[in-house]
Amino acid sequence: METTSCIDSSSTTIDLPSPPLQRMSSGVSAVTSPGATTISSEHSTEAESKKLPSSQYKGVVPQPNGRWGAQIYEKHRRVWLGTFNLEQDAARAYDLAAQRFRGRDAITNFPPLSLSSDPHQLSFLLSRSKAEVVDMLRKHTYLDELRHSPPLSSPNHPPILSTKPAREHLFDKAVTPSDVGKLNRLVIPKQHAEKHFPLSDGAKGVLLNFEEGGAGGKVWRFRYSYWNSSQSYVLTKGWSRFVKEKGLVAGDLVGFYRSKGEERQLYIECKPRSGEGGGVQMLRLFGVNIVKASAAAVVGSLNLNRKRSLEGIEVGLFKKQCVGGL
Repeated sequence: METTSCIDSSSTTIDLPSPPLQRMSSGVSAVTSPGATTISSEHSTEAESKKLPSSQYKGVVPQPNGRWGAQIYEKHRRVWLGTFNLEQDAARAYDLAAQRFRGRDAITNFPPLSLSSDPHQLSFLLSRSKAEVVDMLRKHTYLDELRHSPPLSSPNHPPILSTKPAREHLFDKAVTPSDVGKLNRLVIPKQHAEKHFPLSDGAKGVLLNFEEGGAGGKVWRFRYSYWNSSQSYVLTKGWSRFVKEKGLVAGDLVGFYRSKGEERQLYIECKPRSGEGGGVQMLRLFGVNIVKASAAAVVGSLNLNRKRSLEGIEVGLFKKQCVGGL
């Protein structure tokens, strides 16, 4: 009798090779399948594709959709100038905003506008407010507005460059010897400081931008703060450079102005000291101007006193000789 052996396939155990161990980023070994490896590589490829290239131009930032954005900072706040298809167009938009916001101090990507290269566009740019320029750049209407603007030769539209923006006079400050000395500070009279440049509670200081002359002039940035030691309001950082460039001396007047528009732009101007023979001399007592006289008057007074002294000496000698003769 033959013995028949049956093998139950359900109970048969087949040894399969175990999947390899792979080192994860956290340093823990884990078992992964080939499918999981493919998914992981796909995620790493997507992460690499999200890394945007940086722009070679100032004020230009890449966008996730492949376009380019333009931006500029004003008083530590970002001003968005719009999105552009080409990187160069975004760079040109930044250049226009920089010239309008910062005048001659603007650092641009391309050669800036000038009276020799493009006087019409420069006049058009400076005749518009900052808000108008930003709005045109965002809506991509700048070139159309420029194209339809009147030419410089139009009698009804003279060049804007020769005019000053509408502004109000705030106050004048006659600089003292200490204002133009080595202290690097200009003392603002308290009544004018608290009225025109008030500091918020707890503020140690702020940066104030003063545009020189009319629209498009050089922009000066001074640090404005309150000194508890001397209980005075002062313009400090940047003031010594202004004094040096303008050649300020004691007695010169520095005028402060503010535009009447919504921007409330601040302006600064220098006025040379007046008077014959070298200007105004100020005598100060306990920090207060008590006498103002021209240098010629001071010199004349000294000469008169000297003359009187000499006459007194001559009269004394004459009387002495008469008494000796007796």
